[in-house]
Amino acid sequence: MSYTTTIKEEISKNISSKSETIAELSGYIRNNGHNTPHGFQLTTENPYICERIEKQIETLYETKVKKEVKDSLNFSKKDLLVLTIEEKKDFILEDIGYQDKEGNYLGRPPEYIVGANEEIRAYLKGVFLSSGSINDPKTSRYHMELLIEQAEEAVFVQKLLNLFDLNVKILTRDKGYMLYIKEADKISDYLKIIKANNAVLYFENQRIYRNKKNQANRLNNCEQANMDKVIATATAQLDDIKIIEENLGTSLLDDKTLEALEYRKKYPETSLKELSEIISLETGKSISKSGLNHRFRKIKELATKFKNLEKENEKA
Repeated sequence: MSYTTTIKEEISKNISSKSETIAELSGYIRNNGHNTPHGFQLTTENPYICERIEKQIETLYETKVKKEVKDSLNFSKKDLLVLTIEEKKDFILEDIGYQDKEGNYLGRPPEYIVGANEEIRAYLKGVFLSSGSINDPKTSRYHMELLIEQAEEAVFVQKLLNLFDLNVKILTRDKGYMLYIKEADKISDYLKIIKANNAVLYFENQRIYRNKKNQANRLNNCEQANMDKVIATATAQLDDIKIIEENLGTSLLDDKTLEALEYRKKYPETSLKELSEIISLETGKSISKSGLNHRFRKIKELATKFKNLEKENEKA
């Protein structure tokens, strides 16, 4: 079962007041249904949504809704569940803000449908049940989207969502408009708004796990980068030492610098900090990392002189 299906199953079990039910039906029907010669039809592959919408209509308007099971046309293995409103169709569609008294489609529902905070939440829940999806935070990037066919409805829903500071963006698609959120914090807030409490807990747990995993990866990468840097520095110092020895130049170094040379040969893979601690411990004479680095600069300077001399001899 997908994360989206799990969310829709959870919120399909929520108990709502009468005004919330009307708002939820409005959000669902305005973004799902369409008129046909046989009545007003709603379609879904989710049995929990089908049962909820059917029960809401029949309880609220005291009428029966025709339910059919058809083969899905989008190559899905799930059956397509079709609800058809025949009796009291115009009354129901007017009551939930789909059309006016003359039967004309309303670009946005009347204000009383979403007149209070709880009604707004219910409306947004209905929209999500109709056309929403959220990526599983465990397996993919953070992403929530709503696919809405009508332009005015898309802008209306975007404004409702942004009342909660969700920073919802909108894009044009071939068959309508896509409203989306990509910020993890905002998606979590959105789940709270539509009262998907279990989904919020799962989402937050996965966020914590991913954050810890990413942090561990960053630390490992940092440690590897530091190790690579240590090895590169030590290798360069050993190369300088080799040049000096090949040119019999160790006698040109002072005792402290010569000591650093010998310890580098003895501990070829240690960092400067570690090497300074080793020298301090074994000789009883304290030397800092910067002090040791100063000695290796002298070694590098001498090695560079030998390399330059060799180049001049080659030219001659």
